[in-house]
Amino acid sequence: MMPVAGLLLCVTAVLCTSALGAGPRLDNGKLYRYSYSTEVGLNRPTGSPGGNVGFRISSDVDINLAWRNPEIQDEQLLQVKISNIQVESAGKHSRKNNIFHGSSAESILGKVRLEALQRPFLVLWKMGKIRSLYAQKAEPATVKNLKRGVASMLMMQLKSGKMSEADASGKCLVEYKVNKHQVIRTKHLETCKSQETGFTTHSPVLGISGKCAAETVITLENGIIKSADAKETHVLSINARHKAATKVLSRQSLTLKAIEAGPAEVAGKDVAGVVKALDDKFLSVGVIVEKTKPKCKGCPNLMETWKAVRSQLEPNSLSKAEAPRSFLTLVHSLRKSSKSEILTVLQNCSKTALPQLVDAVTSAQTPSSLSAILEFLDFSKKDGLILQERFLYACGFASHPTESMLQSLLEVSQGKIGSTEIKESVVIIMGALLRKLCLKGACDLPAVLKVKELLLAGPDSTQEESEVQMYLLALKNALLPEGIPVLAKYAESEVGAYSTIAITALQRYDPALITAEVKKALNRIYHQNQRIYEKNVRAAAADVIMSSNPSYMEVKNLLLSIGHLPHEMNKYMLSKIQDVLRFQMPAYKLVRQVMKDMISHNYDRFSKTGSSSAYSGFMAETVDVTCTYNLDILYSGSGVLRRSNMNIYGQSNNALLHGLQVTIEAQGLESLIAATPDEGEEELESFAGMSALLFDVQLRPVTFFKGYSDLMSKMFSMSGDPINVVKGLILLTDHSQVIPLQSGLRASAEFQAGLSIDISGGMEFSLWYRESKTSVNNRGALVIIGNMTVDTDFVSAGVEVGFETEATLDFITTVQFSEYPFLVCMQMDKTTFPFRETVSKQEKLPTGQMFSRKRSRDQVVPGSEFPLHQENSNMCKKVFEPAW
Repeated sequence: MMPVAGLLLCVTAVLCTSALGAGPRLDNGKLYRYSYSTEVGLNRPTGSPGGNVGFRISSDVDINLAWRNPEIQDEQLLQVKISNIQVESAGKHSRKNNIFHGSSAESILGKVRLEALQRPFLVLWKMGKIRSLYAQKAEPATVKNLKRGVASMLMMQLKSGKMSEADASGKCLVEYKVNKHQVIRTKHLETCKSQETGFTTHSPVLGISGKCAAETVITLENGIIKSADAKETHVLSINARHKAATKVLSRQSLTLKAIEAGPAEVAGKDVAGVVKALDDKFLSVGVIVEKTKPKCKGCPNLMETWKAVRSQLEPNSLSKAEAPRSFLTLVHSLRKSSKSEILTVLQNCSKTALPQLVDAVTSAQTPSSLSAILEFLDFSKKDGLILQERFLYACGFASHPTESMLQSLLEVSQGKIGSTEIKESVVIIMGALLRKLCLKGACDLPAVLKVKELLLAGPDSTQEESEVQMYLLALKNALLPEGIPVLAKYAESEVGAYSTIAITALQRYDPALITAEVKKALNRIYHQNQRIYEKNVRAAAADVIMSSNPSYMEVKNLLLSIGHLPHEMNKYMLSKIQDVLRFQMPAYKLVRQVMKDMISHNYDRFSKTGSSSAYSGFMAETVDVTCTYNLDILYSGSGVLRRSNMNIYGQSNNALLHGLQVTIEAQGLESLIAATPDEGEEELESFAGMSALLFDVQLRPVTFFKGYSDLMSKMFSMSGDPINVVKGLILLTDHSQVIPLQSGLRASAEFQAGLSIDISGGMEFSLWYRESKTSVNNRGALVIIGNMTVDTDFVSAGVEVGFETEATLDFITTVQFSEYPFLVCMQMDKTTFPFRETVSKQEKLPTGQMFSRKRSRDQVVPGSEFPLHQENSNMCKKVFEPAW
């Protein structure tokens, strides 16, 4: 009796396990008739459903069991046939604007595609999963993709849980929740892997954010799918302005209409034999959608595009929004062009527009564009300096650089270069590319390792001052953790230029990487424990100490130093401490704690006078981005500018972008006004220059004059016109993505931001009026365009959002040193500028019928003068009082 009972228990356990693990099954000899529809709509996320553009495909779908594995009952081969196809608009358009009205499926799809779509196909269905799809290989890719979309609606399982599985949209992590008669299939789209590739901007502030969701609700009746409804959404937005966003909404519906008598299943031992018996043209074509390349009929070629936009890319048009808009159009065309086409345009371009064309060709970042521009430029000749530097800067601002770009610059640096300035720029820009590649996780590529080795060994490999500075600036761009010891060593150099570059480079690192040894070196510099340093070097060291998680004693020693420094440096440090408190910088709580000590904080220490200052403020605060600025100005004891430093930062998504830094440095000018130099600066050579850092990329510094003879010659020939530091077109944001939808359709998203910029600086002296003036002028125009399209070879639909603006920002410092204390007036002005937002939508058929709608909103943002401290306002009144 016991053995019989044991046997019954075993049989029961096996049956229960089998029942729990069973999948859905179709019955032999039955035809399951469904209605099916797939719809795709495109709009802004905040747009009404009635404002969608897109299309809907509806049809009947008949499914029957073609074969069942005799050994594994849950492995079934299903035959699926699509019929009664209709194509219509997904939006609510009037009859006049409905381009689908009166069109048949054949006129839209074409006879060949319609016949292929109605041709039966096979699906291998095992435990509710699509294991393979069989169709004729010669069928158009779009047709096979739509069939994959229908098959994906059959994906299910009868147990709750998570697993990785593949459907039309790719291989994704899927979560199932199973109730009595309902299965909810939630796809974690962020985990999906497909054959599609894309790229994006490395900076989170300038980049794109995405939200996506996909859910299918399946209702069962007697173990058969009664209905399946899928909804999938993808929203992409610009981080700096989330209102500029696009959305694609995909819906699918499969509803059982009737169950009728159908064909009997085919006998066979394996799937391959049965498939061949049913149709010897059938091949396994995979479940995931395949790439399609819709042909653009009537689209202009590169030369035609260039002729259409070149007038907007002339130098006198760069401050207008038309310039970056035309630049983006040109980049788009260049990415589809061959090397020979690009060379033809380069060789037939006017001299005035050629620098802008070089910007565009380099920004395209394709193998063909890189090869063309390298063949076009001759680095061995000095007369091509402007074009060569524009190419190098465009490489530095590259949104998604490749190893081949870095390798090309390495080869250029090792070849013959006709200009010293270009040689310096090549190495400096290699540092910027190195950092971007490392941020992408490509730090171990052969070219990256070679350049890393070159830069780390560079400063010690030469005795030439200009070359040492070149390597230090490259390390400032690269921000390699291994570069910190090298920079710390040169921070304590006897050469002031080395110290300044090294210290400002250390300031760009994550504070967590600034070790105790590095901080000791910075404290030695500031407090001059081992030797005397220039004021601007000490001030830079103090900035790094304060921004690198300082200790209580470090802050206390900085405060105690005030009163024992050169006159103007006392005022600078006092302003710096007050700015930390007022702007609530990371160290402000520690500063407050130190100030409770009356020795550190007293009237004598905090009443120092002078003209040097440090001030931070907000340029703009929105929901999406916060833009701040700071102005640091340090003077010599005689009233001559020593260092002027302007920074602009953008913060978004907990990320910081150093948008702009313009530094003007001067030294050895005391002899002009018969003044006495400060301690440690008696032997300095007369010098003035300007350095710019733009969008986290340090550019090659510009020298106004060097040496007394050069100073005097320029003093008498000075026109007062500013010297250009950087001018050109920059591809700020560059995002390209293909989104395979579960329906079998593919949505393409492209977001690009183009910036035309002109940064110049000048320095004027008047010995007669005993007045000096420094100016930094920033002019530019910004255009951002984002679009989402679903483009098949029979219909296309898309939505495009964008905004554009033109702006001017001037920073002017006027110093009158006819008496002491001298008068200093700083002005930071923003002119009135226009701002425009646009939304356009479009549907288009191969016949040429098109529906389009465009809306825009214009506004004018009033100009203003950015507030600085009250002391500066009082000074400006005195400086300009005679003129009033």
